[in-house]
Amino acid sequence: MSTLFDPLRTASVALDLVAAQHAPPSLLKARQEQRLRTVWAEACAGSAFYRERLRGLEPGLAGLSAVAPVRRQELMARFDDWVCDPALRLSELRAFTADPSRIGEPWLGRYLVWESSGTSHAPGIFVQDAATLAVYDALEALRRAVPPTWQRCWNPWQVGERMAFVGVTTGHFASVISAQRLRQLNPLLGQSLRCFSILQSTEALVDELNAFGPKLIATYPSVGALLAHEALQGRLSVRPAEVWTGGETLTPAVRRRIESTWGCVLRNSYGASEFMSMAWECRLGRLHANADWVLLEAVDEQGRPVPAGQASHTTLLTHLANRVQPLIRYDLGDQITWSGQPCPCGCSLPVLEVQGRHDEPLQMVGPDGLAVTLLPLALSTVLEEEAGVFDFQFGQRGAHTLVLRLGSQVAADAGPRCRSVLERWARAQGLQDVVLEIEHAKGLPRGRSGKAQRWMRAPVAGGHRLHKPGKWQID
Repeated sequence: MSTLFDPLRTASVALDLVAAQHAPPSLLKARQEQRLRTVWAEACAGSAFYRERLRGLEPGLAGLSAVAPVRRQELMARFDDWVCDPALRLSELRAFTADPSRIGEPWLGRYLVWESSGTSHAPGIFVQDAATLAVYDALEALRRAVPPTWQRCWNPWQVGERMAFVGVTTGHFASVISAQRLRQLNPLLGQSLRCFSILQSTEALVDELNAFGPKLIATYPSVGALLAHEALQGRLSVRPAEVWTGGETLTPAVRRRIESTWGCVLRNSYGASEFMSMAWECRLGRLHANADWVLLEAVDEQGRPVPAGQASHTTLLTHLANRVQPLIRYDLGDQITWSGQPCPCGCSLPVLEVQGRHDEPLQMVGPDGLAVTLLPLALSTVLEEEAGVFDFQFGQRGAHTLVLRLGSQVAADAGPRCRSVLERWARAQGLQDVVLEIEHAKGLPRGRSGKAQRWMRAPVAGGHRLHKPGKWQID
């Protein structure tokens, strides 16, 4: 099967990446301005959707804040008007991505197509040409991490060492397509890079990994925590030297669990279906935004910029490489916080923290009848940090009840510990009479791409309905 690769473009981008990594802010801004104007012009020329959106606005950084943000639902509803190549039709791409036998196959011989996981309740389809892939290739090769040894400089993909991608392998998702593409580009990786499905039982997954013996595992943080648990229980015998995580929020507790279990190097990155490599982790463990190729705006609920040190309500993304499917001020739904301080590692690219997708807060009722807001991220942190539990899902039943489901890897005696820390935390939030219902489940659901679903949203039988949009409603 042919694949898409532009070696000259990749080499050109790579040279620029090296220069930009330590460039002063003025030169970084000049790169952003030039690339944004190019994408802006291409969007106006080829995309009917963006031609309407950008009409009358000043192109470039000066006019960017005047562009109304766009959401995935809006773009997908007008997909054929959104893309710049009229040969790209949503109906045909939907049929293409519905066929698992065609995963990684170039569409029309010139595009890679992947679908999003649908965590925002509106699955998307994203198209990349060879020029866009060249940017991704260079970013992954040069910035995913600082080479720790001189050997890595000559062998960045560790050819000859066994690497395992652990995720969902039956969908047209960016991660599995990228792994397959890497194997096609480098036949030497054919036997040393394998994909393992998390849709099978944990026992079967552990058996397959034990037989393969990878030295590098790439996966989601929640899956990494599960594998670390299996290793601690003596069932998983592999000893990876490196674990690469991405696609979900990596909490300090999960990082400690993985690193302490294997004594390995953990390398985290921030990416999405919309832009594969938005930020990378330097040798000091700080995330640096690839601001020379992607613009990330941290904004509040009114779309206004938030200052450094303050978490955003959401993040707007502008893609500076993709001219086939423009993304200008696209609402990612993630919360980020800009550091505003230079990193001691010496890299001049801006530092950020990622809190993940903005889940709607839970609204409980306190003893005085007033609403008490609970943040899903705070609940997750309490369970991980204080209860030492990583396989869980939670939701809300009525105005006074929280529901916690514990997965199969959680010890049977963990329930009382979870109850103790959650009730203590709830009291500190002003909830004196909260009811906590704990359930045990054989397996907790994941999204189509394998990402953990920590927040229960779907209706279930029994109980009563909570009349608040977006909350877990129970009939």
